Amino acid sequence: MATFKDMEDSLRSFIIQEQSDAHNVKSVNVAKYNNIKVWMDATKYVQPHFFIRISISEAVFSLADCSKLNGGLGYEERFVQKWFSRMGIKEKFVELWTNAEKSKDDK
Repeated sequence: MATFKDMEDSLRSFIIQEQSDAHNVKSVNVAKYNNIKVWMDATKYVQPHFFIRISISEAVFSLADCSKLNGGLGYEERFVQKWFSRMGIKEKFVELWTNAEKSKDDK
């Protein structure tokens, strides 16, 4: 079963890898990506979604297609959308959403 920590680690690794593959390898701020936070909050939005915070920026994305619902991550949004399109990422988020809904119903 996927965890939010797994998703944070996956996104962090993906962004660092994407930036190191670019020509700006010297400007990658790895410490900035130690502050990645991924979570869901079914009380804020009814539709399935996930939040991502990178440093001081925060955005909410739809689980359906990774469209942005609110907020902004600046240039890192393109990395989030590219990461989301990787095989298995959406499925892990759907699993996390389903588990969050079940635990909400149990209360």
